[in-house]
Amino acid sequence: MTTNTRYQVHISHDAQLHIDNERQVVPDGVDPSQVVIQVLHIEAAGRGEPLLVEVQDERSNSRFDMQVMPDGTTQAPNVEAAPRRLPVAAVQPGDLFDRLAAAQAAGRAHDFDAAISAADGILQQLTAEHGDTAPATLNAAQFRADLAYLSGDYIFATASWSWLALAWFDRLGPGRRRTQIAAQNAAQAWMHLPPHEAVAQVHELLNMLLEVAAPERTAAMRNQIEERLRKATP
Repeated sequence: MTTNTRYQVHISHDAQLHIDNERQVVPDGVDPSQVVIQVLHIEAAGRGEPLLVEVQDERSNSRFDMQVMPDGTTQAPNVEAAPRRLPVAAVQPGDLFDRLAAAQAAGRAHDFDAAISAADGILQQLTAEHGDTAPATLNAAQFRADLAYLSGDYIFATASWSWLALAWFDRLGPGRRRTQIAAQNAAQAWMHLPPHEAVAQVHELLNMLLEVAAPERTAAMRNQIEERLRKATP
């Protein structure tokens, strides 16, 4: 992937995805738009600033611009606002920052073995130095969960995003976007699990969804989960 500040995303009629003319792997059952956010979230987190993205989606004959934020959220572009950089404390200097950049580069190249190994080392160091719920540690854990999802390790992704949702909830309180995104990502990863693994993980997932949000806010998500369970259970 190139290092342009403005990224060009193209989704073809048959759901093939290119970012800056570079073909991206889209796992079975995953919408290409989700892969766009996952991949560019890694880039935005590494830079510490939003990325401006131009999207052409042939499936809906639509063109639009958006910003992918360092925390994995998206929003409409705001040309009046200067790029938002992360606090200095959230960026790890020296060797750790270099290792993070290398891990992100490996992830963008789909060398997930190298990216995951590096991300695990970074996460272990941050946990030892700052604790397992410090903001820098949680950001590293999000990167690791992204890698699990992109590499098809949906069990790890489900467990990681469920834990992250509870951690952000405890740290930030209810109603925060980071908590909501983590909860949604956990549910999305769970949907890709084979039936026997999905059944084994479902109680923790549902309990998390009820804990981090009022029941009515996760009702649709829980209904989808329960509908899948009914189809998977004889």
